[in-house]
Amino acid sequence: MREFLMVLLTAAIVTYLATPLVRRLALRVGAITAVRDRDVHSVPIPRLGGVAMLLGFTAAVVLGKQLPYHGQLFDASPQLYGVLAAAALVTLLGAVDDVRELDWLTKLAGQVVAGAVMAFYGVQLLSLPILGVTVLPEPVMVTLTILVVVISTNAVNFIDGLDGLAAGVVLIAAAAFFAWSYLVSKDFDPPNVFSVATFISAAVIGVCLGFLPHNFHPARLFMGDAGALLLGLLLAAATISMTGSVDPSSSLASTSAAAAFLLPLLIPVAIMALPFLDIVMAVLRRTRAGQRPWKPDRGHLHHRLLDIGHSHRRAVVLLYLWAGLIAVGAVSFAYLTPWVSVLGIALLLALAIVLTRGPRRQSVAGP
Repeated sequence: MREFLMVLLTAAIVTYLATPLVRRLALRVGAITAVRDRDVHSVPIPRLGGVAMLLGFTAAVVLGKQLPYHGQLFDASPQLYGVLAAAALVTLLGAVDDVRELDWLTKLAGQVVAGAVMAFYGVQLLSLPILGVTVLPEPVMVTLTILVVVISTNAVNFIDGLDGLAAGVVLIAAAAFFAWSYLVSKDFDPPNVFSVATFISAAVIGVCLGFLPHNFHPARLFMGDAGALLLGLLLAAATISMTGSVDPSSSLASTSAAAAFLLPLLIPVAIMALPFLDIVMAVLRRTRAGQRPWKPDRGHLHHRLLDIGHSHRRAVVLLYLWAGLIAVGAVSFAYLTPWVSVLGIALLLALAIVLTRGPRRQSVAGP
């Protein structure tokens, strides 16, 4: 665990220290988010935070190569080099978009290329935990790998609408995924908790912790597309590298055979459920309104919380609670008896519902 703490702290410290420098850079190059109808900030805010995040992740990778156990990951496979290359690619893509907005097709093409780069370096789905272990032809698996990258990057981008929201939700997702992948790795033969998935998850936790002090309301710097695409890609990389490594026939420390069969497939989805839900609702909402699915609007989950009367910070914390409820609840099924997990989820769900109900707006009586 000491090496994981070193990776996490390195990513956090470098990101934290680099963020003010990146803010100055953003101001110089004109990467500034103007105030638009759908926005909740009242003054222009610089954006380009993903560059600081990339520096933090790069520092974690450089450190990891020097560590006794994590260093073996670099010797055994070029996967982490591939993740770093893809991360640099999407951050560059997002940074260009932050300075001078790109069209949606160019951004999509960049995400596809980044997913292909990861697959080329071996970070790709090898099997699916469906009907035991299902292995499909390699072109199909590479296509699915790229699809996961595209969905994940856009999911994080969609939820990035309030100060600290995306970074906090990704932090919760990465922490839940780290806990699951770390404990599951103990069941490997031979047991080995030092995997690509656990390394990336620890680094992402650090990156988010380092960025949040600058990004929580009132934010001094937005992560921009550079940060949203980077975090989405890193979460996808952790998920992809882990999903094909879990044998559904193993116990996964769970007392339920059904859970052992379903968890390798459902946990990655559940951990990112909140951003996925937001993106699905946005596509349906815009399509029904006769708009293009990628056209921005003011109907996201965070907008709705603000509309029912929650303050900026309270809305963010409530979405943290919902993200934690879903992610931690899903992971709990792997290590607790089902009735304990269900009871815990029910209690948290009741709390979340009560807190989410917005303060009642007092009606103004007429003369």
